[in-house]
Amino acid sequence: MAGSATAGYQILVVDDEPTVCKAIQMMLRYYGHQVQTAADGAAALALFDAGHFDLVITDYLMPEMKGDQLVTQIKQRRPGQRIIMATAFAEDFQAFGKPTGGVDFVLTKPFSLEQLRIAIDQVMAGTPPPPRSQNPKPPGSQV
Repeated sequence: MAGSATAGYQILVVDDEPTVCKAIQMMLRYYGHQVQTAADGAAALALFDAGHFDLVITDYLMPEMKGDQLVTQIKQRRPGQRIIMATAFAEDFQAFGKPTGGVDFVLTKPFSLEQLRIAIDQVMAGTPPPPRSQNPKPPGSQV
């Protein structure tokens, strides 16, 4: 189970519940991803503006800035950004046509490690993880 084909992405996880953030972070690190977390939309935007993320995973129902509002802000900054919305209200998005504002995947909470991995695989399909240097050689070294 360890070692996903999509290991190695930079991922931002946004959720106002610390235990949820930590659990998702642990799941993602299990597959070799680099993960940063934010407890709200404002903190997420600060991290997003300061760095590069291959994927953003955000909760929908958060105080002050809901997930769809965060998605709108992120898409204004980087229109091609890949985003997964994790929510206990996924059926509402489909049943009532709530705007997802460019969300690539809606993941129903609670979800398993396998469901999260599948969602990431689907969203990131065709996007290889950034190259990693295992043992960088100093300048001028021999092969």
